[in-house]
Amino acid sequence: MTAVTASSLSPELEQPLLAVEAALNQLGDALSRRDAAAIEQHAAELHQHLASAVQRFSEAARTGGVPAALRNRLVRAGGLLAAQRETLARGNASLDRALDVLIPSEPTGLYGASGKAERRSSSGGSFQA
Repeated sequence: MTAVTASSLSPELEQPLLAVEAALNQLGDALSRRDAAAIEQHAAELHQHLASAVQRFSEAARTGGVPAALRNRLVRAGGLLAAQRETLARGNASLDRALDVLIPSEPTGLYGASGKAERRSSSGGSFQA
């Protein structure tokens, strides 16, 4: 592919990539503010922009190539997305642990951590084998 053809692809690829980058930045801001409504809105927008960008970049790759600068920006955007996903997963895990402390689960009747069967006594006494 010639440089002219590659540069003519750039505007077609630049617009969806700019939309992805903007959505990632907005999502990052919403995550730092802990604004649940904005997180949900920007995540949905990001999903749409990513789908469009992937389609355009795939078409460009099949027809001859993607300019290196745009390919590098797409890789950086993917890295930022992975970092935001990791941050969100850690936040969810932290919240789950806090909820487990505040609202302990009921015994299941299965074996406990010590290997003994967990039992609920109806008479208030303790049973041991």
